[in-house]
Amino acid sequence: MAEPLALEHLLAHGRPSGHTVARCEDGMRDFGALRARVAGWRAAFAAHGGQRYALFTEDTFDFATALLGAWHAGACVYLPADARPATLDALKAHVDGFAGRAPQGLTALTPAMGGTAPAFEPLSPGLAALVVYTSGSSGEPTAIPKRLSQLSSEVATLGALFDAEAGDVPVLATVSHQHIYGLLFRVLWPLTSGRPFDAHALPYPEDILAALQAGPGLLVASPAHLKRLPATLDWASVRGNLRGLFSSGGPLTPEALQACRDLLGRAPVEVYGSSETGGVAWRRRDTDDSASWRTMPGVEVRADEDALRVRSPHLPADDWFTTEDRARPVPGGFELLGRRDRLLKLEEKRVSLSAMERTLVAGGLLREARVLPLTEGHRVILAVVGVPDAEGWRLQESGGRRSLSQALREKLAPHFESSALPRRFRYLEAMPVNSQGKSTEAALAALFDPKRPPFRVLERSGERALLEVEVPANSPYFDGHFPGSPILPGVVQVEWALLLGREHFALPPDFLRLETLKFQQVITPGTQLTVELTWAKESGRLGFKLTSAAGSHASGRIVLGGAVG
Repeated sequence: MAEPLALEHLLAHGRPSGHTVARCEDGMRDFGALRARVAGWRAAFAAHGGQRYALFTEDTFDFATALLGAWHAGACVYLPADARPATLDALKAHVDGFAGRAPQGLTALTPAMGGTAPAFEPLSPGLAALVVYTSGSSGEPTAIPKRLSQLSSEVATLGALFDAEAGDVPVLATVSHQHIYGLLFRVLWPLTSGRPFDAHALPYPEDILAALQAGPGLLVASPAHLKRLPATLDWASVRGNLRGLFSSGGPLTPEALQACRDLLGRAPVEVYGSSETGGVAWRRRDTDDSASWRTMPGVEVRADEDALRVRSPHLPADDWFTTEDRARPVPGGFELLGRRDRLLKLEEKRVSLSAMERTLVAGGLLREARVLPLTEGHRVILAVVGVPDAEGWRLQESGGRRSLSQALREKLAPHFESSALPRRFRYLEAMPVNSQGKSTEAALAALFDPKRPPFRVLERSGERALLEVEVPANSPYFDGHFPGSPILPGVVQVEWALLLGREHFALPPDFLRLETLKFQQVITPGTQLTVELTWAKESGRLGFKLTSAAGSHASGRIVLGGAVG
């Protein structure tokens, strides 16, 4: 193995010029090429002036040289997670220039070429080296500054923990270097340990397989990639070449963990941390699915009132940092108990539900919006409950519900990852509230119950609601009832009346009986129903009538009892 070097002394001490640093699509890059490229970037930053630069580029070798060039020019690098126009535009007020991609109207810096590179001095541990962005509990993007000493301490910790086992094989990655996990594991740790890295990411399972078929490697991945490993690929042929496997950025599902064991022949080293804290703990669940987290060297943890608190050299100060996770201490580490706030890890990207709600309202079409996670099968998606404004209702009336939903997704697209965009939408005249005037997540989630039909409120009072109800052609209730001539079962019509009644009135919990039930004519797929609901609190009777342009379909009364919660 190569000699480990501290980040501060990487270029001042140096390595042999022919030492391989990166594997690019057009060939290898050695330490001599790295040194020359860093010198070019250093000259470009110095000539431009200023101390703060945003950096975004897909090629990891280019990224590494620009990052080191900025640091050796005494500059701080701001690290956007993506190159969306809204993301880069938001940085204009905070930086003196852009390296790599730049917003429209601005020129991105490029490295100076040629000439003799002057010597490199050691970097100062106190250098304001990096600013990454994450969402705080308020949902507003929060800048997280990092001194060089924090980053240097963390990569030294990674080396102490994992260098011996990983050896000197190249680092392969599915994750971006624009995020703190990818930056540390894909760029800084390989550079300081002398381990080469691939300059291009491996976004698909087929890419991972091909890279490992070409030779040994250490894979830096995310749960989103590990849970999508197809069993149809020949993973057995590359198990011997997979010398290390890492996962971070979110919880690894039991299915993903078992897939790693079965297909790749090993469990990943899971790393727990955040942009704020840096690395905190790690575990490898070879056989024990419930293994607790082991704190990293130099890191202290404690749980106060169910909140995990961290003190670490990876933090900017020697104070205790309170995370947004709940935890229980165990000998040598802790067990995680879930999140404390409304931030959500979706596809291993942190999404602020509050920020998405504000963006939806600020973009027009909605007066109010609530975003909530829904579980569909083994995945989590986002759903929106919205109260449209006049323009929003006009768009739905002219183009249908799908047109309004697509318009809202387009307004979110410049600000959020495509994988985080909402997939389900419900539109109401007003948010459902409980007796305290709160819209509970349970009440909002009930709007997406597959048994509940889409509807719009036409009129509503304390004792009466008139609804326009869509009977979806793809409703599962039409399956098998009847083949070739589907109709909506009568029991479903009664259930819909009760579901919609509970949404608009504070009904007692217990179903007692039906009265005066009548079915006049069948309801077929695509029917637009008018549903009239009346609630007689004194007698506990919910009346309902279902009509359409074809006439009356059903009517009756549902008698309810029990205490109202």
